[in-house]
Amino acid sequence: METSVDFKSSLFKPFLPESSQVNPHVYGAELSYWLCKKLAEKNIITTYPNNEDWGWFIEYFVGDNEYWLCCSNSDKSGEAWRCFLRPQPKHFWGIKKAPITSAKRLLTALREILIETDGILDIKWSNDYDP
Repeated sequence: METSVDFKSSLFKPFLPESSQVNPHVYGAELSYWLCKKLAEKNIITTYPNNEDWGWFIEYFVGDNEYWLCCSNSDKSGEAWRCFLRPQPKHFWGIKKAPITSAKRLLTALREILIETDGILDIKWSNDYDP
């Protein structure tokens, strides 16, 4: 199952100055918040975005399975983006991660949202889920 998507868009350029970003030239807050809203419109409920050093993520739960939908820019311009699914481990030592198949509904909705949105171009899916 394809769990990572790269695309181009100027829709999610940061509106706050560089000093307000997670790290220099690391963006994704605008994309993450937009995705939360668009997913909710399709009845896919996530958390509000959280940040990491590499970008932003929203959490999605199916039963006892937890997934992060990770979002970040893939260039310094803020026009090339990557979203990828990161299944979270169920145990402290990182073993027994949530199965990808349980997040199919989330990935299907993400695919639909990207295709339906004007201004999102060059959508390329792959099986890679780590940056």
